[in-house]
Amino acid sequence: MSDAGARAGATTVAEGPYFDELETGQVFDGAPGLTLTAGHAAVHQAICGDRLRLPLDAHLCGQVTGGPPLAHPALVWDVAIGQSTLVTHHVKANLFYRGLAFRRFPVIGDTLRTRTEVVALRRNRPRPGRRPTGLAALRITTEDQEGRPVLDFWRCAMLPLRDPDARTARNGAHDDDLDAIGGEPAGDLAAAVAGWRLGRYAELVPGRHLAGLRAGERRLVTGGDVVSAAPELARLTLNLARAHHDAAGGRRLVYGGHTIGLALSQAVRALPELVTVVAWHGCDHLGPVHEGDTLSSEVLVERAEPLPGGGGLAHLRSLVAATGDDGARRDVLDWRFVAVFA
Repeated sequence: MSDAGARAGATTVAEGPYFDELETGQVFDGAPGLTLTAGHAAVHQAICGDRLRLPLDAHLCGQVTGGPPLAHPALVWDVAIGQSTLVTHHVKANLFYRGLAFRRFPVIGDTLRTRTEVVALRRNRPRPGRRPTGLAALRITTEDQEGRPVLDFWRCAMLPLRDPDARTARNGAHDDDLDAIGGEPAGDLAAAVAGWRLGRYAELVPGRHLAGLRAGERRLVTGGDVVSAAPELARLTLNLARAHHDAAGGRRLVYGGHTIGLALSQAVRALPELVTVVAWHGCDHLGPVHEGDTLSSEVLVERAEPLPGGGGLAHLRSLVAATGDDGARRDVLDWRFVAVFA
């Protein structure tokens, strides 16, 4: 957070940067580290409805991973995103996430630290009657207390300009190609689960597992989930974005990871054998979600690929719709992710 006017007798404003105060190559790494605790896990579960077995069942987790209980993957990416909000205090919307990949899965007791770099900027075309905005593409990398890579991904945030007349580049407007930012998750996606005894998981957990998945099948999740405790999730994960805390002038906008967390909970209800999420191809926010909306989803199996040591990776797509007080149903999320199955 920046301090404006830090001099004797002056009023200091603690706030993050506006779009016209960002430059490509800037790095923000001043967010506090966060040690994942059982308390974090419990609150996150209460808000997002965690049904993944390994974070819930310490005995099963020990049998499969040989280690202590895992932190839920959604808790991990929520913290990483929250730590990146040093840049996006004034965010109006988050347009996409791309190329998210786990390099390792943290356990309860690990500490997460995040570095956020501005990698591209594009000023939006002005619209009559609206405050000027721009898009900032951010590269986010998260490590644990030993410097081991945990997460690597890109996100794109829409931010207002502080000065509507600001010239934000030599030609008067940033115009970077955001389509070139991010892409498919890089590296060996199975490396994060190397050494896991997926065969043991299949023995202990009944179900169809990888062999039961068919490309093209669709699973509709019966019933929806009301979006509640939005500011509590933002606070839990160090998310500073004003839109998720301050509802003055309208309904409170829900943090995008909240929608994704509920989508994952519903995906696990549809596919209860799912072991964990190892990567995202991408995630597009198609529309805003507000507190009190009810989310429903369907899950599509795009393809499955076996791993040499057993089990495999399933490439899934979650399509989420929200229903508000007016009863109208609208599309809000298109999330393509890679899940591990035994």
